[in-house]
Amino acid sequence: MKKAFMGVRLKRLREERRLTQQALASAIGISLSYLNQLENNQRPLTIAVLLKLNAAFGVDVQLFSEDDEARLVADLREALSDPEIGGTISSAELRELATNMPALGRALVSINRRYRQAIEQSAALAARLGEDRQAETAILPSTAYEEVRDFFYARHNYIAELDEAAERLAQQLAPSDAVTPVVLTDHLRAKFDVTVLIGNGADDVHRRYDPQNRTLHLSRRLEPGQRAFQLATQIAMLGLDRELSALVDGAGFANQETRGLARIGLANYFAGALIMPYGRFLAEVKTQRYDIDMLGEVFGVGFETICHRLSTLQRPSARGVPFFFIRVDRAGNISKRQSATDFHFSRIGGTCPLWNVYEAFASPGRIVTQFARMPDERAYLWIARTVSHRSGGYESLSKTFAVALGCDIRHAGELVYSRGLDVHDPASAVPIGMGCKVCQRIHCPQRAFPPVGRSLMIDERQSFFSPYAASKP
Repeated sequence: MKKAFMGVRLKRLREERRLTQQALASAIGISLSYLNQLENNQRPLTIAVLLKLNAAFGVDVQLFSEDDEARLVADLREALSDPEIGGTISSAELRELATNMPALGRALVSINRRYRQAIEQSAALAARLGEDRQAETAILPSTAYEEVRDFFYARHNYIAELDEAAERLAQQLAPSDAVTPVVLTDHLRAKFDVTVLIGNGADDVHRRYDPQNRTLHLSRRLEPGQRAFQLATQIAMLGLDRELSALVDGAGFANQETRGLARIGLANYFAGALIMPYGRFLAEVKTQRYDIDMLGEVFGVGFETICHRLSTLQRPSARGVPFFFIRVDRAGNISKRQSATDFHFSRIGGTCPLWNVYEAFASPGRIVTQFARMPDERAYLWIARTVSHRSGGYESLSKTFAVALGCDIRHAGELVYSRGLDVHDPASAVPIGMGCKVCQRIHCPQRAFPPVGRSLMIDERQSFFSPYAASKP
């Protein structure tokens, strides 16, 4: 833990608990003068004091986490990159705000998001009045997904209530064996009087529940791991209705569409935790050194499902490596994005073409690795691979995505994928960014357009209107 000056956060903690300086100092066993120096940023907050705060008040150490600070800095950089604000806010100023006034920083981020939503809604209204249905549907659906993503992001992609409930049920159903489709089918019949029927293969819907006849229809095309996932999702819908409702209600979602999407996301979270129980999965993860293919063989699920589960291992008493998980298509559309770490992609600038998730498309089915560095000098290890989904016969279209997992470079030694990468040489890192609109690398040769709020470059070779852009003279 490097020197951390957290005076404002300490003051806020004391105010929330309505304590005087003397009362707080006595509670954690330090002198009044020492506490006064901490609150005025004359002394850094030490691990010893942090542990005393945790023991006395149950303070979540995440409140003083550097990773949380980095997440907030990334959010602030994006929120304050709007050209309407004017001027350029330095990284030092953003870090100062995130470190000393995080509540204010989060409020600014929230205001900016509401502002953008208002713009989207006004554009949608204009489209509706103009009967431009295509423009309307292009704007509205993203809002619900963004709200649900923010919900999982704020909780570091770990939902303790569901994870612990899933682990208890897994221990009950299969104490020393895998949670298989047969086990889950028997549980549905015994616990909920639900009969599982396998479809005829013509139906593209993976799972359809008929509450009147108490039957669950599953597609014949599902692999065993996919079938287990769908069965576990239905168990969540039937057996954890109260828990799912409490989580959705507590999130304060704006509309029914978002609430429904969040409910599905939470049920899917439970399903992954049930077929890959936390303790058993984490132990196997450490044994296999995060080898995704080996983990897939052990738990009988696919590459993407393992990546999902790896991004959720953030139980406070037994943490795994904090990962960022993302899935994109060839056009760069992000269809899944989950984070247990501080890595943050822009909502408005696309993604970086130098990022190895796009290189994966050139080598289908092969895992590609990358040592990458962001503009704020934080370095990451990334792994990426393509996954394909096909349904139907020869003439049916397949869906191909690239999925990627990233983690802070300090965790690289725990992963089998760090072999062969010189992660100790800064010069070997690939310089990537959050997306061209908010990236600070002005002279990047792959830049598609200038950063928001910056003027176009005068050099014709760098001009975004020139047919010779980025070419050599």
